[in-house]
Amino acid sequence: MKVKASHLSGVLTIEPQVFGDHRGYFMESWQAQRYRAAGIQEDFVQSNVSSSQRGVLRGLHFQNPHAQGKLVHVLSGEVFDVAVDIRVGSPTFGQHESIILSAENHKQFYVPPGFAHGFCVLSEQATFCYMCTDYYAADAEASVLWNDPALGIDWPIISPQLSDKDSKALKLKDFDEETLPRFLP
Repeated sequence: MKVKASHLSGVLTIEPQVFGDHRGYFMESWQAQRYRAAGIQEDFVQSNVSSSQRGVLRGLHFQNPHAQGKLVHVLSGEVFDVAVDIRVGSPTFGQHESIILSAENHKQFYVPPGFAHGFCVLSEQATFCYMCTDYYAADAEASVLWNDPALGIDWPIISPQLSDKDSKALKLKDFDEETLPRFLP
């Protein structure tokens, strides 16, 4: 497997080894020893799958407390995926990393705890899989506004389909710092 570190501490792009032939393919989507050696030290406690249609944008979500790291990949379709560093005190606070994830490229994206995460669907439909390092806690969840100009995310979509929660999200500067995760060097 190939691992590429981002300029954002802890964010990784992983290209698993894919074994394919005329019948299809096989790949390991998680193997504790290899992924720990690659830099993912956390344990995963929950696995989720979502299905969305073209134009749906989910995010930018985070939890604090109960910050979740997420190892994400696409089972069908294609998405534009984003991680934003929202850790107060981080030298890369407010910066983001983005990647195209698809069923064809098999890439995985690791978003560590303390980051906001979101994606938009580029294909007709996409099935998105993510493993989380902490349990979902509705009372700890919040959203950063997807098109916050201070983040400078070049989304490949102009008018996404948003949930009510995401359409009412705050700009990062409007969050009380006490509600955001902390950077731990």
